[in-house]
Amino acid sequence: MTSADDLVVLRPQGLYCPAGDFHIDPWRPVDRAVITHAHADHARAGHAAYLAAAPAAAVMRVRLGAGIALQTLRYGERLRLGEVDVSLHPAGHVLGSAQVRIEHRGRIWVASGDYFTSGIAGDANPSCAPFEPQRCDVFITESTFGLPIYRWRAQADVIGDVNRWWQANAEAGRPSLLLAYSLGKAQRLIAAVDASIGPIVVHGAVAPLNEAYRAGGVPLPHTPTLDELGDKAALRRALVIAPPSVHGSAWARRLGDFSDAFASGWMQLRGARRRQGVDRGFVLSDHADWPGLQAAIAATGASRVIVTHGQEAVMVRWLREQGLDAGSFRTEYGDERLEEPAAAATST
Repeated sequence: MTSADDLVVLRPQGLYCPAGDFHIDPWRPVDRAVITHAHADHARAGHAAYLAAAPAAAVMRVRLGAGIALQTLRYGERLRLGEVDVSLHPAGHVLGSAQVRIEHRGRIWVASGDYFTSGIAGDANPSCAPFEPQRCDVFITESTFGLPIYRWRAQADVIGDVNRWWQANAEAGRPSLLLAYSLGKAQRLIAAVDASIGPIVVHGAVAPLNEAYRAGGVPLPHTPTLDELGDKAALRRALVIAPPSVHGSAWARRLGDFSDAFASGWMQLRGARRRQGVDRGFVLSDHADWPGLQAAIAATGASRVIVTHGQEAVMVRWLREQGLDAGSFRTEYGDERLEEPAAAATST
């Protein structure tokens, strides 16, 4: 699969660019890490120096500490690293998410990180810049939802379902607990729901990330934490957004008699909804679905595709059936258990 002149190879630390002497989203400490986005399986502590897209700066510092050695690039801005030119381009996944474009002697490789193809599908994610496909020779793609069963409904339809569920609960005097990952999904929901229904209250793990999004220019309504909510009676009309780790916790029991739901692409499967044990499941993902993956790969024009995490075997087989040179890298991405530490359940 790999050859000596490949621009990106797999090493024990992660994906490595020999000609530029840097790693992309490494999972073990390295000297220079180019980070596609701030989710914990892609942006880890311990690297000597970080490079990320400028809109990701605030969320990177929330996640990894204010003192990290962080260099940023504007989307599309080029930087010479070793023998290669590197630029970062919107991935549509979360605030500051980026595809890494590497150019060396006329060859172009693009590592996607995680991406959501709103720019292709026309279904905008209001909380980050839309995906911009990059023409390249080799495309390194995720495949989190790389099965034909995963086909997303329009966001407006899903958000309409969320609003109707929230409205019904508010009219019954019952808080609505919506479980969503703290970085990305929470802010996407907050930006999209109808804030006139009632107050939007957030868990303490979500609050600093909301502030980082606001600092990045994303307009979000007021979102007090549970302890900051001045009018406790207003809780009965509230949409409460918290990480999945609070499910069944003492923190959640503070809400009293509430209805709960989970917003995730995994809610496409009935078994996943049953295992989560919530009243409702809303299918809303920040990753490309099966048609989105196909469209993104086609838009690159790449003749060679390397699949990282998710449904690798299925995607590789489908790509080969399309006549493409396809293979995979085994990575440590996609472990959502890293995303929400257990300690979050005790936060305000």
